[in-house]
Amino acid sequence: MQLPVIRPQVTETPALGAAYAAGMATGVWKGREAIAGHWKVDRRFEPQMSGDEATSIRARWKDAVGTLARLGKR
Repeated sequence: MQLPVIRPQVTETPALGAAYAAGMATGVWKGREAIAGHWKVDRRFEPQMSGDEATSIRARWKDAVGTLARLGKR
């Protein structure tokens, strides 16, 4: 995938999203634009390995999961 991961300052995003939705429904927030300014980045993680290495590791992981799934069906 080789994508950055952005961790927000508030990690309870499901609860925060529900609160924002309730606020929008009751008129506290006028729209997404009013909410967007409250979202802040805590940390950004960038890929540290090559795409080829990541693909190889992911393939081995998928093989291991498949093996365990087959063993579980016995």
